[in-house]
Amino acid sequence: MTRMSGYDEAAPSVASEGAEESATNEKGRRTWWGRTYSPEEIEAAQQQWRDLRPWGSPMARADKVLIGVLIAAVLLSLVSLPLRPFLLESHPIATAAATGSSSAIGAGAAFAKLGQGELWWVIVAGVIGKIKFDWLYWWAGRRWGEKGMAFFVPTDRAKRLVPRLRSWPVVGKFSLVVAASLPGVPAIFVFLLAGLSGMSLPAFLLADALGAALMTGLVAGLGYGLGQNAVDVVLLIDNYALWIVVAFSVLIGIQASRAQVARQKKQRTAAQDRSGDHQQA
Repeated sequence: MTRMSGYDEAAPSVASEGAEESATNEKGRRTWWGRTYSPEEIEAAQQQWRDLRPWGSPMARADKVLIGVLIAAVLLSLVSLPLRPFLLESHPIATAAATGSSSAIGAGAAFAKLGQGELWWVIVAGVIGKIKFDWLYWWAGRRWGEKGMAFFVPTDRAKRLVPRLRSWPVVGKFSLVVAASLPGVPAIFVFLLAGLSGMSLPAFLLADALGAALMTGLVAGLGYGLGQNAVDVVLLIDNYALWIVVAFSVLIGIQASRAQVARQKKQRTAAQDRSGDHQQA
């Protein structure tokens, strides 16, 4: 009886200590998407984000404006994607000015061949559409320097190229910006480099416009030469635009579902591993 009594008296103390330890362990923890993170993990993630972001803390007004406009430009491009097939036949020049897409430029030139619009308007609209947001990356390079480059182009190759290309003469940098419109050239990298290397905004805009004009003229020339054949393709796309958008949306939905399933499977596996480690301990 004495042993049982002593055991009963000690039990609440042990339980109390266990509860206090549990409360201490849970203090400061946060849960996102079904996973619990310790204060140390949260602090490490926050420090990693502070090291990654190119702006200081607190953000200056210019940083907020630049980030806000960049996000708005990306969202505008994404929102316009499903609408482009519907606008190719009815408003090709406006679509070229809004998106800078080669398909809109080619369609506008093909309609101009048939007397529906002016070719020079197509080229002007295409140039505007291609360069309208490029100056934002020049500004990011000018304002944030190499930290801005690391934020937008976080690759080892970019880090190696920046010191080499930064030392190029003005003519070389100008030519590089002109070539940024060509397929396969990393345009964002070139625009950031132009800003951080000290190229003036007028020189950048001139080089950017020249490159866009060369590319737009090439695409418009192909569309103008094809004429009726290109128009027939545009009309065919317009007839099946709804189905194209639906197929595009279904594809995005399937990819998102697969990513979600893979993420949940990874979380379950990690939880099982933690549970097994706890039981072994």
